[in-house]
Amino acid sequence: MLIGISPLISPGLLNTLYLMGHGDEIVLADAHFPGESHSTNVIRADGLKIASLLEAIAPLFILDQYVENPLIMMDAVEGDTLDPTVESTYLSAIRKSWPDTSLPERIERFAFYDRARAAFAIIMTGETAKYGNIILKKGVTPF
Repeated sequence: MLIGISPLISPGLLNTLYLMGHGDEIVLADAHFPGESHSTNVIRADGLKIASLLEAIAPLFILDQYVENPLIMMDAVEGDTLDPTVESTYLSAIRKSWPDTSLPERIERFAFYDRARAAFAIIMTGETAKYGNIILKKGVTPF
């Protein structure tokens, strides 16, 4: 174990976060997401909720300051409704480290899948919230 790094961050996830460059994206996917069919770089975080993982990742990861929306979430399919507590819980977790973080951009389901295919990695979690997937775009470390 390392001091100051959450035990929720596996060695594989820590390495992935380190290897990512500015502008790279990482998907925190819910348990239902088709991660294995969308990427060859899939990290398992079974049993973990996305909000907890976001809280663990946020102190280690700066969001892209040069784009309007460094957070991207899937929009509801016609006929479905979003649970607003999912987004607010995620933002609360991120804002513990980055209080000025803006609301996520919502994109259509298949546009989200395309974005996930292009992502640096997909983290498969145990999240069960409907529309619980989120993409983070990494920024430039200001130090």
